[in-house]
Amino acid sequence: MARYWPEPDYKHGTPARTGVLLVNLGTPEAPTAQALRPYLKQFLSDPRVVEIPRALWWIILNGIILNTRPAKSAVKYASVWMDAGSPLKVHTERQAKLLDGYLNAATGGDVEVAWAMRYGAPSIPDALQALRARNCTRILVVPLYPQFAGSTTASVMDEVARCMLHWRNLPEIRYVRSFQDDPGYIAAIAQSVRENWVKHGEPDRLLMSFHGVPRRTLDLGDPYHCECHKTARLVAESLDFPAERILVTFQSRFGKAEWLKPYTQPTLEKLAREGVKRVDVICPGFVSDCLETLEEIAIECKEAFLTHGGSTFHYIPCLNERHDWITALTDLTRCHLGNWLDTTTDTPDSLAAARQHALDLGAKQ
Repeated sequence: MARYWPEPDYKHGTPARTGVLLVNLGTPEAPTAQALRPYLKQFLSDPRVVEIPRALWWIILNGIILNTRPAKSAVKYASVWMDAGSPLKVHTERQAKLLDGYLNAATGGDVEVAWAMRYGAPSIPDALQALRARNCTRILVVPLYPQFAGSTTASVMDEVARCMLHWRNLPEIRYVRSFQDDPGYIAAIAQSVRENWVKHGEPDRLLMSFHGVPRRTLDLGDPYHCECHKTARLVAESLDFPAERILVTFQSRFGKAEWLKPYTQPTLEKLAREGVKRVDVICPGFVSDCLETLEEIAIECKEAFLTHGGSTFHYIPCLNERHDWITALTDLTRCHLGNWLDTTTDTPDSLAAARQHALDLGAKQ
């Protein structure tokens, strides 16, 4: 196998473009055990995701997990699957299309927007290749994780770097590292909560549930825990809601090791036993609804809260395709594109002259 992939055909005089790549976590192609197995294998084989010795983990993953978990996960995916496919894929694709429209309306149509999944399809290499085929010589990568974690954002950066090892003609690359305190993102979350409260009134408790990570990652210097709490603090300040009625928790534990605490479902069960009747839950760490929000929170955690004595449980959806969120995403993207939006000096005449000069020197096209 050649070390470098073939370069796409290039026609001299083609203007250089700027690309934006949105990246989300990933999803299986179907809510079946057959589709879950390769997805889980790719996901759980990432050393950024599971930081235990490779040989030991290979035995656990291939000998136990991939023989038991796909069927169980398939049932959960089936409970939230949409007509158009996986919720995460549907919302990410819609966000990319909306961003393309918003961004090009603001910049004069000079930006190409694509989307990818870290695990599953469309893959990061395929999406980057598509941008390269459109002559994008500058690419901004936007991982759709508001809070930085080694197991999420850094893994996206790893995959982009691995892809670049196979390109001969490299583009300029920029990343959005995180946006846990972005004013537009915070304002959109707060507004979504206010809209829910206009309809249903305020709850006894507002619980902000973030995806969990192993506790040892915090001890080793991962900033994720701190960035989650910063987001929660800013949302709470924007809502002007009593601090004693707000809780920050972490969901989606896996394995027996200690993860960031407090855990979401046990906290909800404890609140119900203590006599709290109504809880509203938001998931600020996700910008798109997915299995972890629609099944784990809106179904499993709701059932747990009501079973243990609670009366009313409201899950407030993720930002998805909200106008204020897409506007915030557009502003965030434009900020990180920076001077790339101002460096195009090509005109039709200059491009035609450059093409003719290249042809005169022997270029084929």
